[in-house]
Amino acid sequence: MSTLTVNGQAIALDKDGYLVELSDWSPEVAAALATREELELSPEHWEILELLRGFYQEFELSPATRPLIKYTALKLGADKGNSLHLNRLFKGTPAKLAAKLAGLPKPTNCL
Repeated sequence: MSTLTVNGQAIALDKDGYLVELSDWSPEVAAALATREELELSPEHWEILELLRGFYQEFELSPATRPLIKYTALKLGADKGNSLHLNRLFKGTPAKLAAKLAGLPKPTNCL
């Protein structure tokens, strides 16, 4: 297990870099996690992270790629709810990386 320091507070991460405690998430934590992934969060990223957090509140799970694409299309339209858009934003691993940055557990069916 490792830690991420944000505003002087140590945040516990699991072996894959996901938050151990979902309640530790904040926009600052998301930005710090993104920095670890060599990613700078744009408004497009934040839109997907907020959407994912809403999905998790509604369904109590992190979606795999296909449900993430369908949910994004439903909520934000087909221009954003497609694999090309999400892969571009999240380095080809949208379900895993977006869940990590949104402070959610790793999707169960992602290796």
